[in-house]
Amino acid sequence: MLVSVLALALAQETAVETVQPVAPPPSQPACSGENYDAFDFWVGAWKVYVTGAETAADGSEKIVARSLVERLYNGCAIRENWMPVRPNPGGSLSSYNPRTQLWEQTWIGSSPGPVYFKGQGVRTGMVLTGTWPNIGGPGKDGLIRMTYTPNELDGSVRQRGEVSYDQGKSWGPSFDFTYRPSGDTKDSR
Repeated sequence: MLVSVLALALAQETAVETVQPVAPPPSQPACSGENYDAFDFWVGAWKVYVTGAETAADGSEKIVARSLVERLYNGCAIRENWMPVRPNPGGSLSSYNPRTQLWEQTWIGSSPGPVYFKGQGVRTGMVLTGTWPNIGGPGKDGLIRMTYTPNELDGSVRQRGEVSYDQGKSWGPSFDFTYRPSGDTKDSR
């Protein structure tokens, strides 16, 4: 019996010594290039205003939110953390999908369920479109088209939303925000 135990222990020790290390998987290429970089203009720390209403009559800022937009995961995703002055925070995760050759965004807000958008970089910025459940009230889903346009003169980004209740035949205004660099050095672009 003692001989069997010693033989088993010796066999286990030998097996441990002969195991070859597993080679690490090949590294994945970084998500870079024209398609992957098309939304980089939105990356930064921002103060967000209703477009054209940056100041109140008394000269104070009329900020509606702060937003931190980061490029993450080896450059393969852009994440927004939307921090409004009033309730209803949320955030989005956006990435370029090489299979569909489209940008895809998932928005998660304070109301139940995600909202999915798809689109692409255009000469003037980025356009994403998706169906937003109940945007027009209970049971009234709307097609939302978001157009992001960088302003190279002042570093701002305009996010204009339009809504359609007839599957894109006609469009009306939904929201219009201007993202201005926050000036916060620890979060700046």
